[in-house]
Amino acid sequence: MPRQTPLSDIRNIGIIAHVDAGKTTTTERILYYTGRKHTIIDVHETKDLKTSTTTDYLEQEQKRGITIQSAAVSAFWRDKKINVIDTPGHVDFTIEVNRSLRVLDGAVVVFDGVAGVEPQSETNWRLADNYNVPRMCYVNKMDRSGANFRRCVDMIRTRLGARPLCVQVPLGSEDNFRGMVDLVEMKAYVWFSDDKDAKPEVWEVNEDELISKLNLTVKEDLDNIASIRALRTELVDTCLEQDEVAMEAYLESGEEPSADTLRACLRKGTIGGAFNPVLCGSSYKNKGVTQVLDAVVDYLPSPVDVEAIKTVDEDGNPNGERKSSDDEPFSALAFKVINDTYGSLTFIRVYSGVLTKGMSIMNSTRGKREKIGRMVEMFAKEPHPLEEARAGDIVALVSLTETETGDTLCDSSAPVILERMRFPEPVISVSVEPKTRGEQEKFSIALGKMVRADPSLRLETDRETGQTILRGMGELHLEVTLDRMRTEFGVEGNMGKPQVAYRETITKSVEYTYTHKKQTGGSGQFAEVKIIFEPRERGEGFEFKDETVGGSVPREYVPSVGKGLEVQKEEGVMAGYPTVDFRARLVDGKYHDVDSNALTFEIAAKACFREGLKLAGPILLEPVMKVEVVTPEDYLGDVIGDINRRRGMVNGQLERGANIAVEAHVPLNEMFGYIGQLRGMTSGRASYTMEFSHYEPVPRNVAEEIVAGRNAKAA
Repeated sequence: MPRQTPLSDIRNIGIIAHVDAGKTTTTERILYYTGRKHTIIDVHETKDLKTSTTTDYLEQEQKRGITIQSAAVSAFWRDKKINVIDTPGHVDFTIEVNRSLRVLDGAVVVFDGVAGVEPQSETNWRLADNYNVPRMCYVNKMDRSGANFRRCVDMIRTRLGARPLCVQVPLGSEDNFRGMVDLVEMKAYVWFSDDKDAKPEVWEVNEDELISKLNLTVKEDLDNIASIRALRTELVDTCLEQDEVAMEAYLESGEEPSADTLRACLRKGTIGGAFNPVLCGSSYKNKGVTQVLDAVVDYLPSPVDVEAIKTVDEDGNPNGERKSSDDEPFSALAFKVINDTYGSLTFIRVYSGVLTKGMSIMNSTRGKREKIGRMVEMFAKEPHPLEEARAGDIVALVSLTETETGDTLCDSSAPVILERMRFPEPVISVSVEPKTRGEQEKFSIALGKMVRADPSLRLETDRETGQTILRGMGELHLEVTLDRMRTEFGVEGNMGKPQVAYRETITKSVEYTYTHKKQTGGSGQFAEVKIIFEPRERGEGFEFKDETVGGSVPREYVPSVGKGLEVQKEEGVMAGYPTVDFRARLVDGKYHDVDSNALTFEIAAKACFREGLKLAGPILLEPVMKVEVVTPEDYLGDVIGDINRRRGMVNGQLERGANIAVEAHVPLNEMFGYIGQLRGMTSGRASYTMEFSHYEPVPRNVAEEIVAGRNAKAA
């Protein structure tokens, strides 16, 4: 079957933002204006569970009014196919943004016109930086009280280190928000109705007429009108940096370039990361969404406009690339696995070649083969059967048995491994168990499927208590996981008190020699290792180096020493927490021709670790969270005092509309149940967001309590 949509006419984009900036509302309007839906459902209308927005269809999403898992939809606009992924904005579900950005070619970053750049906006922006995703900005909610376009643009510049380039200027704000001036066409788009089918009037740009006709009196609105000519000049100058021929023509004739020339330059600069176009609007009031769609088509890249996907060897080192083309051998990246009524669905982004039903392909990450049965294109939760998928497509494969998130699928005759995703380490853990003992097996199967679908979850068994431990990114993350097991698998569970993922490390170097000697009847056991343990910088992890000379430890036994240390470091010497950020240098050793083997050297390495690290100044590390509390000024003193009592450090304060945003670093252990106490002290008017920042040493008195509690539990 020939290709239906040319590769250059595809846009794979994500809608990313902080929670409650209006991503899902914007996605609903995109689907309505592109003809994929005939009604609009707003997020606040879904709390009774009788209806849902297209992309927020999980019960948990409807109850909470937030996006929890990313959902894919597709639509056509100006004959271009736009694959849209609506992503969560809550920090606990950053994994969804991470894996979506990995396979997308561009992104629309939505900002709240009142709050501007918020913590999760920053996190998502950095993720997009990591994957070199071209992006444009959309300042939403310009109709809300306190909305300020210029402040939001300044925050994009200062807090994100970006180069925002205004391609629109708002006309009015708050209740008097009427539309925007398009600086490319130099036309004003003006709405006098909030109706979803209202068409804007198109006016010529005359500043005095705009002020009088729209009755603009607020200083910020008048400043925006006054800035139109300066912003137009900045737009022209910045765009022409991308096109030397157009620049020379402009300098020679003095005639401004055409709108088509400016759009071509904007496209080139956006894709190259030179700047980020900034648009404005109010999705809820149905103003500006079609202009966002035009900008997606005009400025964001197709699969052929971005760099070819990098290929890597088994150790993750780059070794080539695979171009986005139907003519190349098939390759795809599995970026998401979900449990559905149809079985497990594996979402893949096809980077090259063609995939057809019935094909047998290779999972090159795991060295396994997969047979393609059903293949579907998902419209949120609705599957549409497909016969084939081509380069640039995002599709779902039904019931793959061997494939997990981050795996590469490829043609077995031309195997490659595509660059893998990076997933965050969990920072919080809880014990989980089924509500009724008879459901243990069903509960375990459901839990395994949830962990397979979400790489930011980890499942462990506590060796001392035998309890099942679920680790994740936050209290809400773990709570939603258990609730989804109820709705998706029909099994309920109980959750224990959250536990912090502490770590151990060392503060000084120590050289330690350990001799493992065991003599029984027949051949004995013998191995001796001399290892220097050294601290490393925070976040550098564990490193093992072999520095032996003269065969004091035979080559074939050195990996066993490394293996012994790898295993033993998971149980630290202070309180049994994993040990991080240290180097182990094997400098000497002894062996016996008969009594030494791989196992004896592994045993010696483990014992050397246990004894040596006690002398290396071991300390406990705790996860420290980056916290932002948004509060009315009346409660500022109480909020800061409470943060200090929680061993927090206040880093600064920012204006956030009519409120104050307090930025701080606070240990995770002090943040459990914080939302209830915060609401109590601020009459329910404050809110907070929290994300993992770094690990930091625990104060001695707190560490002693933790170690004592851990030892008592072990006893």
